[in-house]
Amino acid sequence: MAAKVKKGDRVVVLSGRDKGKEGEVLAVMPKENRVVVQGVMLVRRHQKASPRNPEGGIVTKEAPIHVSNVAHLDPRDGKPTRVGFKFLEDGRKVRYAKRSGEVIDR
Repeated sequence: MAAKVKKGDRVVVLSGRDKGKEGEVLAVMPKENRVVVQGVMLVRRHQKASPRNPEGGIVTKEAPIHVSNVAHLDPRDGKPTRVGFKFLEDGRKVRYAKRSGEVIDR
C-alpha cells in the first residue's frame, strides 16, 4: 500500500492533547501506523550522560502519534484535507489533496 503521509509533509493534529497544532512530519513508522510531528506530543525523558550527550538530565522530545490523528494541510489554502492518488499524463502516480485537487508530491 502506498503511503499517504511521508516525511516532510505539513500536517495538522485532529485529536488529542495537541489538537489544532500544525507541524512537519519528522519520521514515519509504517509498521506501527505512527508518525512523529515537529513540536507535537512533546514528552520529557530522563537522559543518562553519554559521550554523545555529556550533559544528561531531562530532555524534551517528540513522541510518535497515530497516523489517523493527523491530516494533510491543503497546499492551496492551508486547511485539513484528505489525500487521494492519481496518475499524471507521464504515467507517474502522485498524491493529491481531495479538497482542492492540488498535487502534493513534488
